[in-house]
Amino acid sequence: MNIDRIQRASGIVGRSDAIQQVMEMVTQVAPVDISVLITGESGTGKEMVAKALHQNSKRSHENLVTVNCGAIPEGIIESELFGHKKGAYTDARDDRKGYFETANKGTIFLDEIGETPLETQVKLLRVLESGEFMPVGASKTKRTDVRVVAATNKDLDELVAKGQFRQDLYYRLKTVTIDVPALRHRVEDISLLVERFALEFTRSNDMVYRGFMPEAIRAMKNHPWKGNVRELKNFVESIIVLEKGERITVEKVDRQLGRGSVGSKANTALPMLMQQPPEAAERELILRQLFLLRQDVEFLKQIATQGAPVQNQMGLPIIPQDSGEITPSLHIDEGSEFFIKNNSIGDMSLEDLEREAIERTLKFFNNNRRASAKSLGMSERTLYRKIDQYGLERKIKN
Repeated sequence: MNIDRIQRASGIVGRSDAIQQVMEMVTQVAPVDISVLITGESGTGKEMVAKALHQNSKRSHENLVTVNCGAIPEGIIESELFGHKKGAYTDARDDRKGYFETANKGTIFLDEIGETPLETQVKLLRVLESGEFMPVGASKTKRTDVRVVAATNKDLDELVAKGQFRQDLYYRLKTVTIDVPALRHRVEDISLLVERFALEFTRSNDMVYRGFMPEAIRAMKNHPWKGNVRELKNFVESIIVLEKGERITVEKVDRQLGRGSVGSKANTALPMLMQQPPEAAERELILRQLFLLRQDVEFLKQIATQGAPVQNQMGLPIIPQDSGEITPSLHIDEGSEFFIKNNSIGDMSLEDLEREAIERTLKFFNNNRRASAKSLGMSERTLYRKIDQYGLERKIKN
């Protein structure tokens, strides 16, 4: 299965290792007709994972029925799930199908499964084990053929220990468990999420969208987002409405998040606030050193082949601009304020930088992938995926 295609179809956004692991689990589990338990904090996108599982299963041509167990009153939840017969209670004027019967041959997604009453849990276990259920007020059982995908933001182990959730149902549900990461554990995906939410919202409402400044995105990455992706989506939509077509700056983001300036002067005695995760900062330093190393190598080659290099008025060597840079526009200038010169923008991409860094690091460590992954600040699993993505296997073997 193609992970990118699955993400597009289900609406799951993200390139972080955490999300890629979730998608790999989806590709492995979706075709197999077994129950799945999706865990994660509220607002992380558990329903989207359930949708991806259904869309890539053998039941994809049938219904996906979503049930929010926490939103159904305890007195009628069994009627909603299993249906009822006419006259079963005062307002039961006709026979009614429940969600399990409606989902026959398809998938039923039981969201917030931890909220179901213990009495209902007994009947859920019976459906999972035998496919049988009995509508409220009926005297005969019915059968249904459904795949059950459940989700919860609670610790079911803890509920089982407290006697609030049946242990046998818990073990039956968690045949396979997929844990959806909190947004604070995948901050590198925030820029992608912001862009997706902003474009969808402005297009559907015919609004002008001028984008977010890079500093604004960095400020959003430092926010805890306790409501996860749902909170981020609501924030993006609200700030676009309030700013009325203006480009979103860091000041506007701080104001909306309630984080005003703490003072006009910076205290140089305080530690520096990093505007990016430590892993990203480490990768940037590694990339810079790789580029500088390349420049040094070219300089030494010039000495070996041409003799002493040309010097400027200060006696410093002048390195020719055509001495084999990585790309024509990527020349490192130590005196420059930026890592990449302004005139290189538009001639390169992050993929170009990443591909070059991975290939050169592997060569530097004699194809020792563990050492290379550690040096690049990524997991070995991610490194293997990148090698395959960029087609570096052949080059490495040569």
